[in-house]
Amino acid sequence: MKKFLKVLPLLAACAISSASAQTAKPFRIGVMTDISGQFSHEAGAGAVNAVKMAVQDFGGSVLGRPIEVVVNDHLNKPDVAASKAREWFDTQDVRMINNLINSGVALSVMTVAKEKDRIAIVNGSGSSRITGDACNANSIHYAYDTWALANGTGREIVKQGGKSWYFLTADYAFGHALEKDTAAAVTANGGKVIGTARYPIATSDHSAFLLQAQGSKAQVVGIAGSGTGFINAVKSAHEFGLTKGGKQMLAGLLVWITDVDAMGLEIAQGLTLTAGFYWDRNEETRAWSKRFFALTKRMPTMGDAGDYSSTLHYLNAVKAVGSDNTAAVMAKMKATPINDMFAKNGKIRIDGRMVHDMYVYQVKKPSESKYPWDYYTYKGTIPAEQAFRPLKDGGCPLAKG
Repeated sequence: MKKFLKVLPLLAACAISSASAQTAKPFRIGVMTDISGQFSHEAGAGAVNAVKMAVQDFGGSVLGRPIEVVVNDHLNKPDVAASKAREWFDTQDVRMINNLINSGVALSVMTVAKEKDRIAIVNGSGSSRITGDACNANSIHYAYDTWALANGTGREIVKQGGKSWYFLTADYAFGHALEKDTAAAVTANGGKVIGTARYPIATSDHSAFLLQAQGSKAQVVGIAGSGTGFINAVKSAHEFGLTKGGKQMLAGLLVWITDVDAMGLEIAQGLTLTAGFYWDRNEETRAWSKRFFALTKRMPTMGDAGDYSSTLHYLNAVKAVGSDNTAAVMAKMKATPINDMFAKNGKIRIDGRMVHDMYVYQVKKPSESKYPWDYYTYKGTIPAEQAFRPLKDGGCPLAKG
């Protein structure tokens, strides 16, 4: 009887411990993305599934707390995104927000993350300002940026003989940054920029802008945009016969694999592009991408792959430091190399730029594609140290001194 009485407190303690674990406060991370708008086909549900895959692969809990993923459709409105980020940080104790497609949205949420001392990880957006003059100690730019895209695609096309350029640019932060960075790459490699036409981000009619591009007689028409606007521009250019007979070359300055799928190879063939991830690059990328496909019914973009990789990297850092303290977690993330299906020996610099290899591809002709989503021909690798803007040239205040 005495033995039994001694066991009772132990059983009670175990029961309390079990109940405590079951009722532990959730550890929340957020996915802020475009669920319903023009960027939803390259992020949206794909971004959400990628982050949830990372949580599942990590084990589903951290610091003794179940990990909960909260999701918001920012509607491509920076003010809506900033308001929701503030609400998440203040009332739901969200520790990190990921994806942030749309550069205006990313820049606004980064500001709130700094104010609230939380973390923002940018995978969907590309503006090089994110690690330039707008950088802060609470933000990471992970998958790609406009400088990397510009120097990959711009340099490659100039090398191929495309010396004179005309830009068809989406009129918002990302488009402006992509045009600026590509123009710099073109001129630095011996080319010249003849002119630019800027189209409203939500326009579906690019005919007037394409007429200007056609009239310029430029060898290359560079489309500095993304989403359905980019797809519509390429389709319109095809209908206009812009590239017929080799008159002009079309350059997609940000091409998502979902764009190619939406257009079809008949229209997209020949586009030269730079990407940080392609599902069919090797056995490791194929294995992960097939898991992603089972959930999303499409192959992953480089943003999706970055969402997964960066979420796992973040959670591993939280586990390693044994705390969700922002400064400690950011320091651990920056000190730890990234080696997974997305990047090998990737490193996060002081300005928040995750530096990794980038790849140049060309979209295949329909006759060259052998199976579903077999869209790209590999053209070359841009080593990490060459792929991204040098730290000294970015203008990030954190890199000074």
